[in-house]
Amino acid sequence: MTAYAAQAAVPLGRVQLVHLRYQSLLTARWRVLWIAIIFAAVAAAAVLRIAVLGFVGGTPDRGSLAEQLLPPRGEITDRNGAPLARAFPAYAMWFDPEAMGDNGSPLVRSPQDVAAQLNAIFPDMETAKTAQRLASGRAGYLRRRVLPEEANKVFELGEIALQFPRENDRHYPQGSLAAHVLGYVVEGEGGRLGMEEVLNDQLRDPELRADSVALSIDVRVQGALEEELRRGMLATDAIGAAGIVLDVDTGEVMALASLPEFDPNVVGAQGAPNEFNRATNGVYELGSTFKPLTVAAAIDAGVVRNLSKQWDASTVEVGNRKIRDLHPKGNTLNVPQALVYSSNTVTARVADQLGSERLQQMLLDLGMDKRPFIELPARGKPLWPQDADNRHTNMVIGYGHSLSVTPLHLASAYAAMVNGGIWRPTTLRKLDAEDVPRGKRVFKASTSARMRQMLRMISLYGTGRSADAKGFRVGGKTGSAEKPRRGGYSKTALITTFAAAFPMDRPRYVVVAMLDEPRGTLASSFQRTAAFNAGPVVGRLVPRIGPMLGVRPDNRRDVDISDLRYLVEGRK
Repeated sequence: MTAYAAQAAVPLGRVQLVHLRYQSLLTARWRVLWIAIIFAAVAAAAVLRIAVLGFVGGTPDRGSLAEQLLPPRGEITDRNGAPLARAFPAYAMWFDPEAMGDNGSPLVRSPQDVAAQLNAIFPDMETAKTAQRLASGRAGYLRRRVLPEEANKVFELGEIALQFPRENDRHYPQGSLAAHVLGYVVEGEGGRLGMEEVLNDQLRDPELRADSVALSIDVRVQGALEEELRRGMLATDAIGAAGIVLDVDTGEVMALASLPEFDPNVVGAQGAPNEFNRATNGVYELGSTFKPLTVAAAIDAGVVRNLSKQWDASTVEVGNRKIRDLHPKGNTLNVPQALVYSSNTVTARVADQLGSERLQQMLLDLGMDKRPFIELPARGKPLWPQDADNRHTNMVIGYGHSLSVTPLHLASAYAAMVNGGIWRPTTLRKLDAEDVPRGKRVFKASTSARMRQMLRMISLYGTGRSADAKGFRVGGKTGSAEKPRRGGYSKTALITTFAAAFPMDRPRYVVVAMLDEPRGTLASSFQRTAAFNAGPVVGRLVPRIGPMLGVRPDNRRDVDISDLRYLVEGRK
């Protein structure tokens, strides 16, 4: 039996082995099948996800990619591509009173000690205010725009509550240059004050912010304008200044300045000092700079036909009021002499014959009843006298009193007076040739030609001689007006202005320079009028900016005044 059992065990072991192999093979096949099923499911899910991202839900990924590739805020440049405002990654110092996480004091040292150490790193941080801020236990910014080396010094203090989050900051590479044009950006709020506010939506739009926005200003001209205004302001101890350089054919502002200025790099949510823009927001009686406009309107209307006609230059009496000349030049003057010597009396009589309706219509056509045409939010509304139709009021408006406008109004009016008679709105955007507005006619072309002659004569023979930059053929008019005060006018506070254009044989640019309350100093020969302060500013500025703008000095060219010269020469 034992031998038989041994013989029978052999075939049974083979059957078991075959069965075992079959089971193993079956198990392997099931595993392969499950792996295939799982792989197919994963592949199907991946394909479905790709389809969803491609047709429905791809925006988040594309948006995050755009955030990485695009600047958080678009760049602003001048007309030649020089950067004026751009975004860059920066550090800020943040106070987190819960950083320690133990409900104890947020600082290792006392708030006074930490504040003193921070003051050693950032001298402009007031120790007392910083200590009070730290002691309050309120989370928030302690400082924006922290340099990496400054952050390292704060890290060495060992205060965990002082943290440095990375964030995008707005930087103005030119510093305070063109501050009133650009404005500034407040984190979490957007642009304020200047073109940062005007262009806010465009600069933040993901579809648009990849492309920089070119302004009309030329950073070289802007720098020269601000420097000469500052020089004139300091030399005469003036409280402020404003200036504009304007393209007479397009309305593009090549430079616009208001002093004192501010630095947009150091402005916080509380705002900036000196935000007031004297060039576009301040309204002033701009004095005798209005006289050429009155004469131009009178020539257009036929009131002034014969320029050699002698006008009564004696004191004008209207009721109990009198209009006098500051420096009388005789009992009679012709119109060119009246402009050259800045006669109030002759201009008042011209305005009287022109009449209030026609004089006011000219001013309305020049936009002097509305806020200036410019993109900036800060735009002053002109102040008209309530009795503008009164005879005396009409006379004084004729020589620039009783009506208050901005320096930009004046620049735009002079552009129309010298460019052939076409008024165009001013703009801070760089324009292509096809985008230049056609404008509207305010003066006849022949009148504009006459005014170019007489403006040039003012710079050659009259109050504008201080602005006659040799070879640049400057023509313009001075204006000195007492500032209105409660109950009358101040005898000591003046607004002095020089409005000019160059080159007068083919005017291309208007320049307006204004000083607010200049004083008679040694630099101004102890005189306070425009001929001694605003005029020299233009006289120094034009030779600097002319070559930048494609206008080179040429003593062989000038506007032809041969038919008018005899009317002025020889008169003392």
